[in-house]
Amino acid sequence: MFKNGYREIELKLPTDYDEVLIIKNIQKKLGLKKFDYKILKKSLDARKKNKIVYLLKIGVFSPEIKGSILEPMPALNIIRQTRKQKIIVVGNGPAGFFCAYALAKAGFSVTVLEQGCALEQRVKDIESFEQTGVLKANSNYVFGEGGAGTFSDGKLTTRTKNITAQKAFVLDTLIQAGAPAEINYLNHPHLGSDNLKRIVKNLRAKFQDLGGQIIFETKVLDFRLDADNKVTLITKKEAYTTDYVFFAPGNSAYDTYKMLLKNNLEFNTKPFAIGVRVEHLQTEINQAQWQTPALNGVKAAEYRLTYTTKDNYPVYSFCMCPGGKILCAASTPGQNNVNGASNYLRNSLWANSAIVVGLNLNTLFNKELTAMEALAWVEALEKKAFSIQDSYAAPFNRIEDFTQEKITTVPVSSSYNFPLIPYDYKQLLPPQVEGALREGLIHFSKKIKNFEQGIMVGLETKTSPPIQVNRNEDYTCNEQKNIYVIGEGSGHASGIITSAADGLKAALNLIAKLNL
Repeated sequence: MFKNGYREIELKLPTDYDEVLIIKNIQKKLGLKKFDYKILKKSLDARKKNKIVYLLKIGVFSPEIKGSILEPMPALNIIRQTRKQKIIVVGNGPAGFFCAYALAKAGFSVTVLEQGCALEQRVKDIESFEQTGVLKANSNYVFGEGGAGTFSDGKLTTRTKNITAQKAFVLDTLIQAGAPAEINYLNHPHLGSDNLKRIVKNLRAKFQDLGGQIIFETKVLDFRLDADNKVTLITKKEAYTTDYVFFAPGNSAYDTYKMLLKNNLEFNTKPFAIGVRVEHLQTEINQAQWQTPALNGVKAAEYRLTYTTKDNYPVYSFCMCPGGKILCAASTPGQNNVNGASNYLRNSLWANSAIVVGLNLNTLFNKELTAMEALAWVEALEKKAFSIQDSYAAPFNRIEDFTQEKITTVPVSSSYNFPLIPYDYKQLLPPQVEGALREGLIHFSKKIKNFEQGIMVGLETKTSPPIQVNRNEDYTCNEQKNIYVIGEGSGHASGIITSAADGLKAALNLIAKLNL
């Protein structure tokens, strides 16, 4: 890059643009002969259906430009030095990994205990589950190396504003591990389930190169605080003693929640959301959003929907997966819930998204629920979904039939791996949620053409946890200040980037404390 002379410009380009067109537009706009450039932001503008374009923000470097320079992005400065403290991180999802990775970079002896399997075995276990319907409790779409995110779309969008340096660190680390460089500038970046398998293995190697250790298939069953302020973690195989422990459980690790509650860590109930997955042919969503079944240069159309019912329930789309599939996201035998995923090219026949209703269990029951009661309520709902056929078959209904309070009687096609059972959702969802969902889907069917022709599948319960841990400002959760709870499972973060940033912030807090 040129050291001096910098300017930012915005370009509108056709969706099938190439590098030659970018260069021609820069030359035309700035009249430069010698320059270099960098894409800073890229988003799709589909407001005019007859002229859908990409909006690009470009940073141009040239000695012919005078007067300004590119301001450096805020960066994390992790200084490596010899340190005596031992640290254990429980859980190897985004929060757990990036917490452990930062601490290992700083020179700590770091061990990760992961209840699930390494990626290679996890892939085999998921394939077996989809063939046999027999769920392996510690190795599935939820538990195992990389966490639930390993088998999702790998969305990297976040609305959190105070994590600029942490986000840059996460994206750079992912790119070093094989993620496409475009995640640095896309408006809605994603990795894809296929890419994630390779990226997660490379991240493991980066951590191990720093001296980090990962012990798989090791579930923490209990812990105790020792007289010397150390923490001993109890597993089925052995006990591990450490100076500091970071629990990064993910929002499906209900056994870990219960163990933390039993040991007097404080959790409160918080608002969360439940609902269903909806699914359409991707070409139908493309047609509705673009007025054409395909668009050169764009993988697949997306949508984001929000609505507030007359009773003030928020209804919204969540984790929309263009060109994807619906997954059975059960993590406990005898319980059933669903999630969505898609590969990098987003090229399957199907588009799916959660449509969920936000709720507060304290309001729903008109009393203060304990954290344990909130967990039990969600578990009971998932058990009810499983009991419909005592299998991982999922309830379903056509959206149009559901909005008219009918049950579908015709067979349908779906990406879901297990059978679909025509079902009356009044038998599964609380009436307030079922009614709000109907009202929301009626509204969304007016927003997106033929939306009512899709189907609703399964029960979605894991958009976020129903509880949140009480943390100190330094992310610790106990008087001794050596127990941390981080990431999505803490109730203080949501999604890959925000969870990873939460893990990083907790790690940096400890590093700063021990540097004093």
